[in-house]
This record gives sequence, structure tokens and C-alpha cells, in this order.
Amino acid sequence: MKGITAYGVSLPYYRIRRETIFEAMGWFNPGLAALKSGEKTVANHDEDSLTLAVDAGKSCLSNADSAGIQGLFLASTTMPYRERSNAGIALAALNLSPDCRTLELGGELKSGVTALVSALRDQGNGSILVCASDCRTGKAGGTNEILFGDGAAAFTVGDDHVIASFEGASALSCDFADYRRVNGDSFVRSWEERWIRVEGFNRFIPQALDGLLKQAGIGMAELAKVVFPPLGPRDHVAMGRQLGLKSEQIQDPLIEAVGHTGTAHPLIMLAAALEESRPGDYIAVVGYGGGSDALLLRATEAVVDLKTKGGFQRCLKYRQELDSYTKYLSFKKMVEKEAGIRGEEIAVTSLSLTWREQDAVIRLAGGRCRACGTPQFPRERICINPRCGEVDMMDRYVFSDKTGHLFTYTADHLTYSEDPPSLYGIVDFEGGGRYWFDLTDCRLESLKVGQPVQMTFRRKYRDEARSLYGYFWKATPFKS
Repeated sequence: MKGITAYGVSLPYYRIRRETIFEAMGWFNPGLAALKSGEKTVANHDEDSLTLAVDAGKSCLSNADSAGIQGLFLASTTMPYRERSNAGIALAALNLSPDCRTLELGGELKSGVTALVSALRDQGNGSILVCASDCRTGKAGGTNEILFGDGAAAFTVGDDHVIASFEGASALSCDFADYRRVNGDSFVRSWEERWIRVEGFNRFIPQALDGLLKQAGIGMAELAKVVFPPLGPRDHVAMGRQLGLKSEQIQDPLIEAVGHTGTAHPLIMLAAALEESRPGDYIAVVGYGGGSDALLLRATEAVVDLKTKGGFQRCLKYRQELDSYTKYLSFKKMVEKEAGIRGEEIAVTSLSLTWREQDAVIRLAGGRCRACGTPQFPRERICINPRCGEVDMMDRYVFSDKTGHLFTYTADHLTYSEDPPSLYGIVDFEGGGRYWFDLTDCRLESLKVGQPVQMTFRRKYRDEARSLYGYFWKATPFKS
């Protein structure tokens, strides 16, 4: 029996109320008043679709055997690189084997569901990790700006300890140009909203779902939950009525709390549905954009004991309001600020050195002495333990999945930061090892010596002159 074996979700720490956006841009577009309720997720200045995908994958693999992963499927319309292996970077950051197959899907919003279906239908041996992530940007004062949110979801697919079995899938693919971007575009463009709704959304989703149910030989009433992404709050309710669903069958579209997260959205909704599911429940998942792909899952007895139960809710609750619209614009790279000479200087990135040091930089792997068991980062030839000092006795030791505790920290108001002040801390890892890291997704007043922290993969800088992004690991408080 093949199916989903684990899942993970990543939602940014920052949220912005739609009321805040309306107060800033309502003078330009009074029609936004109809959409100003709720809030949406906003990627931090050091986050992008790749880091969110890694975070979701890391959460997913905490409940799966990463050694058994034989493939990584990555879906997004907003990955940082158009020509470089984003999946290769994610593979390394997740400490997966280079023997894994990688596949990147994009260009259409249904590609998150498409990637999951492709993994479920894959005939290869071993498990596959599927990650879907997006950070789409809408122009200021537009509907897209107020509705788009940022987020990621990840699922492992295999045949051991299945929590939701794969029962079938259907596909509908076409060139329906509702949302689009071309090379060089920073913002998503769309056609007339009513046309998108009537000719696309209201036609494709029912057609894909009808094909799925006919293939499975079950009726709409037998579905415990139906997951489909929203165009907006009202459209989602209307679609439920069109499909003849009862209110309890319709999965919360998450528009009020998260926004529309692109390729990741139906998979984030699926994660939320799994947390509420019971053994035997049928769950239909429908993706929209470039047509519509659908799949049918059935919860097993194992769903009751899933360790990540509540994982989506923890992500939802760990939040900080972004109460400044201009700060939001800054995070979205929609305003150019005076960075000063310190902020403008970026050291040349040596790609050959980055390749040689990727075990430390991307995988956060150090060493552990075979003689005395002392871990250390970075990895050196000589053991750091003064009572040992053995030479060339280091085994590889990964720190990215280890819990740390904040030994000390400082706030720097002088150096350039997108979210001042810059916060740094020395982290002591449980089991041994110490290093200093940037701190992120926290406020100075929330930090305490000794508090537990976890590692998170983040963007360190962008070298625009050379079309490069620098990534490393930062420390962030645990989501409680």
C-alpha cells in the first residue's frame, strides 16, 4: 500500500493584517475594503521559497526515516534560481544523499498537487520527499497583494507506516492564462477576475473532482473532506455549494489566517485536514492553475499516532504582527532603502570554495572525535577537547537537527540589517558543540539566556552583481 507517511508545514513568523494594507492603500483602491478582514503570512527578509521548502521538509523528516528517501520533488513558481538546481540546494540542506533523484516543477499553481501525485505514482524503490513552496508578490494596492501569502508544505511518500493511502488521481491540463509572469517580472499579473472564476475555477475543479470520483467508484457524500484552493473567501463558499458539499466536508481555505500560498496552498490545507482526520476518512485534494489535478486519499489507523499532529496549528500560532506597511514593502523588495557603505559591501562569493565547504555551510555538518566523543563545529583535524587532542579522528556530525540553548546573545544597532537590530547568539548544542549564529524570527525582548533554539536554513545575502544567493543556518526559538 502506497501513500503519505509524514508531513510538515512551514509558515513565516511574520503576519500582516489586511486592515494594515487597506489603511495604506485604500485611498488608491477603495474596493480592497471588501477583502480587509483577516491577515496573511509574510516571509521574513531572510526567507524565500527555497528556505521555506527546506523548513517544511525538515519538519516532515523529523517524523520519517531520511535514510530511506530516494527522491526529492520540488514544486514552486518562485524559486530563487531559474537556472541552477534549487532542488540540489534543498537536498544538501536536508542532509539527503546525493544519490537521490531530484525533480523541479513550476509554471503552474497546480504543480504542488502534481508533484504529490507524481510521487505517489512513482514505481521506484524507497520513499520520496515532496516539497511545495511559494512567495508570490502582488503589486501595491491590488487584489493579489492583499490575498497572497507565503508558505510551504512537505510530504513523504512510501509504503511503510502509511497514514493516508493513495486511492487514485485525475488530471486536467490546459493553457488557461489566468495568472502569469514572464522572465523579469517581479509581480504576478492576472486577467479579469470574473472571467477567471466563471471560465476557469468554476469549470476545472468540478471536472477534475468528478473524474476522480468516477475513477474511484465513490460518491461526493462519502468524502470526509474536500481540499481545493480558493480564489477568495466568497468563491470558496460558492464552489462548495456548486459541488453539493455539506459545510463539514469543506476544508477551511485558510484565506483569513494565511492567504493564498500558491503551489503550496492545497498541500497546506491537506496537512490541516490530516490533523483532523479519523481512520477510514476519504480526503479529496484538488489543485488549480493550468487546469486542475486531483487525488484521493484514505486515512489509515496510523494517522491517530502521527507525531506531527498539531504541527500545522503550532506554525499558525507562532507569529508576530508586522504592523508597518513600509516594513512589509521592504521585506518584499518593493522599496529601495539607504543601506550605507556597510550594507552595500558584499564580499565576492567563490563558488569553488562554496562547493568545497558545502558540508559545513549548507548541511551544517561538523565533526565528532572518535576517541572522546566531543562534537565540534566547524570540523577540524585536531580535537578541541583539551584532555584529548587526537589528530585526524573526526567523524562527520550534523548539527542542523540538534536542539541548542542560547548561551549568550547581543543586539547590534550599528551594522546594516533589513530588520534591525541585528541579533547574534552563541548556541550550545545538546550533546556537545558550540557556535555563534544570527538569530531570526524573534524580538530582542523575547530572548533569554538558556532558552531552547533550533536551526533554520536562511538566506544570508544576495549578490546582485553576480546573480548569487548566499545561504547558511540561523537560530530561532522553538515554536511552542
